[in-house]
Parts: sequence; C-alpha cells; structure tokens
Amino acid sequence: MAPTEALPHPAPPVPSEDERRLPLSSHLRHIGALSRRSLLHIRQNPESMIDALLMPIVLTLLFVFVFGGVLGAGGSRRQYTAFLVPGLMVILGMTVAMAVGTGVNDDFRTGLMDRFRAMPVARSSVLIAKVVVETGRMLLALAVLLAVAALLGFDVVGHGPGVLAAIGLTTVFGTSLIWVFMLLGLTLRSAQAIQGLSVLVLTPLQFASSIFVAPATMPDWLQAVTRVNPLTHIADAARGLALGTGPVAGPVTWTLLWSLALTAVTAPLALAKFTTKT
Repeated sequence: MAPTEALPHPAPPVPSEDERRLPLSSHLRHIGALSRRSLLHIRQNPESMIDALLMPIVLTLLFVFVFGGVLGAGGSRRQYTAFLVPGLMVILGMTVAMAVGTGVNDDFRTGLMDRFRAMPVARSSVLIAKVVVETGRMLLALAVLLAVAALLGFDVVGHGPGVLAAIGLTTVFGTSLIWVFMLLGLTLRSAQAIQGLSVLVLTPLQFASSIFVAPATMPDWLQAVTRVNPLTHIADAARGLALGTGPVAGPVTWTLLWSLALTAVTAPLALAKFTTKT
C-alpha cells in the first residue's frame, strides 16, 4: 500500500481584482461592520474589558500609595499624583496595545482570522476595525485613570483643555503601538512569545524614562538613555500639556514623529503579513 502523501496547507485567499478596487465607501462600510461585530463580542463577553477597567485603578493606587510618600516633593502624594498620572496614560496605551498582539495571535490560532479572510471584504478593513475598537478601549482606560486620579486630588477640571490634548496625543502614540503589536501577533508563533518579548523590551524602556521619576535623579549614563527614549518624549509631552509646566513643543514634535514612523513602518507590514500568513 503506497504511503499517503501529506496534503499541503491551503493558501490564504487572495483578494480579487475587484476587491482591490473597492471604493472608499465600501472600505468604510466594511470597517464599520467589523467594528460593530467586535463591540457585540465585547458586550457578550464583558470580562474582556477587565484590563481596561481595572488596570488604571490598580496602577494608580499602587504607585501613589507605595511610592508617593517617598518620591513626591516633600513627601506629598498629591504632588506625585500630578507628576505620575500623565506617565500612567502612556503605560495604559502600551498595555492595551500589547493585549492586541496576543489577541490577534489567538484569533489566527482558533481560525477566526481565516474566516474573516474568506469573507468578501477588504483585507485591510479587518485590521483597521481592530485598531478602531482597541483605540476605544484605550480611551475608556484613560477615562477610568483620570476618574481615579481626580479622587486622589488631581485637578482634572482645572487642567481640562490640557488634559484633553494629552489624551489625544497619548492615543495617537498608543494607536501606533497597536500596529507594532499586531505585527508581532502576526509574526511570532505564540502568545507567550509575544508577552515575553514585550516585557523584555518595554520594562527597561518604562523605567529608563521620565514616566515614574524625574531623569535628574538618575545617574549621568542613564540620563543619556532617557533623553533618547521615546517614552520620555511622550511622558514629558503629556505632562507639559496636562499640567502646563515644562517644555511642550519639543516633546510633542518628537512624539508625533515617533508615532508617524512606527505607523508608516509597521502598518503596511502588518497588512501584508495578514494577507499571506498561513
């Protein structure tokens, strides 16, 4: 009896010529439909929102009450809260983005993404809809963070316009990170690999920045690292906008440049990988 030959893995569906020429209105309709589907899934599985709802509370209370008395000027937790909150806005953006990478990886493992690619929709609309929904989750997490910060004495109302500008800027940066982690989710083989690599890279970047403490308190060699760290730029920009203190133009410009560069590099790669991944 002749040995049975292994069947080749089916190639992913290739967009038809007509699909490539879909008008903008069709793309927007597809993005809207897929976004609504994701929102309905969240409604049916509210536990998927636990990280967006609880992480801001946990982080704020942990850092303010554990480190605030030591790191705050004169031992003032209120002053440290004002310093910390803009930095935590950056942390939340990264946390939500990292979850997207593991989610995309799981969606491919369970076959959900193959179903999407078999549908008569533009391939880009699948990932763009995910970016839209995850950006909404990010905004919700930021709202919870600011509500907790207000209870701890942070003057959200008094700094209203600046806080809104800081939210907008951190959301732009966070959205660029969503593309980065989606690319990782499409490239690496397991969710554990994504989490391990993310922690290995992001943890040093977070602590070697101005998110938690002023770089002036660090050794000279570490201050040199913080000056080129993109997380320092976004934390300083958010802090300058939200509090009206310190330089703003330089950090905002660097943040926008980092966001544009990350999106320009990773978004096309993620879309191409999504189309060809088997």
